[in-house]
Amino acid sequence: MTTTTPAATLTGAPALAPLLARGALLSPLKRPRSDADFPRTRLVLPGLRIDLAKLAAYERVCGFATGADALPVTYPHVLGFPLAMRLMSGRDFPLPLLGLVHTSITVTRRAPMPATGTYELSVYVEGLAAHRRGTEASVVTEVRPGAAAGRGAASARGATGTAGVAGTAGVTGVAGADPVWESRSTYLARHRTTAAHAPEEPSAEPPAPLPALAEWPLGGDVGRRYAAASGDRNPIHLHPLTARLFGFPRAIAHGMWTVARCLAEHGTPDAAAVRARFRAPVLLPGTVTYGAGDGHFEMRGGDGRRLHVSGEVAPYPAA
Repeated sequence: MTTTTPAATLTGAPALAPLLARGALLSPLKRPRSDADFPRTRLVLPGLRIDLAKLAAYERVCGFATGADALPVTYPHVLGFPLAMRLMSGRDFPLPLLGLVHTSITVTRRAPMPATGTYELSVYVEGLAAHRRGTEASVVTEVRPGAAAGRGAASARGATGTAGVAGTAGVTGVAGADPVWESRSTYLARHRTTAAHAPEEPSAEPPAPLPALAEWPLGGDVGRRYAAASGDRNPIHLHPLTARLFGFPRAIAHGMWTVARCLAEHGTPDAAAVRARFRAPVLLPGTVTYGAGDGHFEMRGGDGRRLHVSGEVAPYPAA
């Protein structure tokens, strides 16, 4: 969607480690509530090119075919995550970063996105909403075609791109163009609330488990491999010792890895609408079961009982 919030243009993607540290330090000072003010600035990163080495690492850890011409449907979330963290780690974001839970994501991809293209990325906080368990923030990421200023080294997947540098063969930007890709993520801050009138969580869970199609053993290094490819080095994903500091018995898989792994197996149309809801963390190492049917997908525990993530894929626009 198009927003009229003021824009701040960046020259490169922010480094995630300092943002995570800032967010952790400021978390004890936050007093979350659904009617709090929130940052209204839209962060814009023009001239974005893809780091093809990192993309290949992402494809490998998530199970996508490597070397494809188009980006995996979930990869733009990785590109936008540093901008989202810059907003959510700031003093003016009312929810504490520590303990913030990614609860859902919706993705609309209107066309394939060449891996060697140039793009304009924008991220903003759409709003806050009361939740029966606390307060939920909605964060929107949009990707538009960027202006092609030259053909450079974009002719092969073997090249390495850098953020904030224009000049690649790709789709030519059009002023005011609609996003070719957009997502809306919800993040929940749990806290005491008297909002008994808060809307109930919509359930995307089928009445019974979907047909089990695959069983995947997960090594203890899945979190570290995904962190290296995505830049999201939250300590709960890296090692049992650091995960225990936050109340987990072992390291847990990134939620976006669980969605990406399912979609790599399921497949998506060139123009697609994806919805996913995160249900429960996946402990590492472990075994999970992938199920799918009638456009729905899910990841459950190895015994098929505990649901970790559920979602659906449909063509865009809907038939």
